[in-house]
Amino acid sequence: MRKKRKLKSEAGALTRRDFLKGAGVTVSGGLLATGAVTTAQAAAQEGVVGPGPVPITLRINGRVHRLSLEPRITLLDALRDHLNITGSKKVCDRATCGACTMLMDKKPVYACTVLAIEAEGHDITTIESLTENGRLSPVMEAFWKNDAQQCGFCTPGFVMACTAFLEKNPNPTLEQIEKGLGGNLCRCGTYAGIRRAVLEAAKAMKGGQANG
Repeated sequence: MRKKRKLKSEAGALTRRDFLKGAGVTVSGGLLATGAVTTAQAAAQEGVVGPGPVPITLRINGRVHRLSLEPRITLLDALRDHLNITGSKKVCDRATCGACTMLMDKKPVYACTVLAIEAEGHDITTIESLTENGRLSPVMEAFWKNDAQQCGFCTPGFVMACTAFLEKNPNPTLEQIEKGLGGNLCRCGTYAGIRRAVLEAAKAMKGGQANG
């Protein structure tokens, strides 16, 4: 039997240290939008779930998905292996590189360290939701215009981290961008392009006017 782990959520600037501290969320154990407590959540309230598959309900990009998963399955693996939502990449699998970054209740998290069962009752947003009718989001378009990607493995995570960053910091300076994106790594070294992309996206987004 496996006891359910809880990850603490902290607010603050998204330096690498702060990102790691704030990457997870505490399981609410409350009601989903449907108003029904899932079997997995009810079992979790007893303190122990598993080791076999349990019913899990995830809300991804506004759609509800009902799965049967072992409690040890991460949110990243649940999306990639069981829902074919593969935009978020599995690279380090150690909460180091940020390639798997997605948003949970609009906050960036490393999906490789969040258990799928912990994501119940939360709104999960992945890079697949950022395009609308084939039109790129301001951040995605700015990445394209500024050559802010090479091999592409880190790009989805950076786009999600930048999107969350600009929601909180619509008028960032370069120094704030460097600090705010400290939780993501690019092995190709496209940081200069990424910073320019964030500044350009800030101008394009509502209320955004970047400071050089």
